[in-house]
Amino acid sequence: MARTKALSLLQAAATKSDLAEIYGIVIDNVMKDTLSSSLKSQAYTGNPAAGSVEFKRFENSEAKTYGTARTAGKGDSITAPPITVNLDTHHEIVEECAKFDLDTFGVSGIMARRASNHIDTMTTDLDTAFFAVACDSASVFTSTSTDPLDVLEEAILKLETVKNKHVRGTNRINHRLILSPSYYSTVRNKLDSVINSNVDTAAEEFGMFHGVKIYSTINLPDDIDFLIMHNGAVAQPAIVNPYSDPEKIPLSNDFAVSLFYDYGTKVLTPDLIFKKESE
Repeated sequence: MARTKALSLLQAAATKSDLAEIYGIVIDNVMKDTLSSSLKSQAYTGNPAAGSVEFKRFENSEAKTYGTARTAGKGDSITAPPITVNLDTHHEIVEECAKFDLDTFGVSGIMARRASNHIDTMTTDLDTAFFAVACDSASVFTSTSTDPLDVLEEAILKLETVKNKHVRGTNRINHRLILSPSYYSTVRNKLDSVINSNVDTAAEEFGMFHGVKIYSTINLPDDIDFLIMHNGAVAQPAIVNPYSDPEKIPLSNDFAVSLFYDYGTKVLTPDLIFKKESE
């Protein structure tokens, strides 16, 4: 039986179902493949579709002498100023499909092929924005040690011992180390040379270092060796608009496929992010 022609597919009700299914694949894969999606804060109120969401950061309570509130006639106010994150970055991926390609592959076929590339493009875009904003707000971490393992441990201790009106130290289980590929290799080579390091030298990833999850990414700024941050220190709400029916390009026999997405990126806790700059 001959393949259904592209124009028939465009007119069929099943086309929307095919595209909706591909859209689901895009969303699932972006959530799975985007490193920033596992690091960003999800504790917001509001609807991203409205264009902005709100986060709150509470200050620590303060212990006072018994009877202080009774004498004052009131307790301390709970301080949690709102932090608004606007979805102010609007991007699109718009491509033209030749009718020959549609005839050859069908709508779902060509869209499935392009969806894979769209995922890569959107993932890189979101991750790059996430780490650029995080690094802009991060405090510079320096070490006099030449041993990369000692440097990482010092950075972990730096984050672990943060104290201010919001924080009384942090737990390593909530720390995230994000290394450039070059520095990741440096650390990995050092681990490979340590006797009884309990690291499988054949595996690409070693996953944890002294209780801290560790990642490698090509999306850090070029001048950064690594970033250490508390999980949820950065917000990046995002909306991905579903694929619509392929649109015929005026005065041509070709069609356009397009993906539109909006996002905003903002640091919520700059005191809980440190970066090591390349030397």
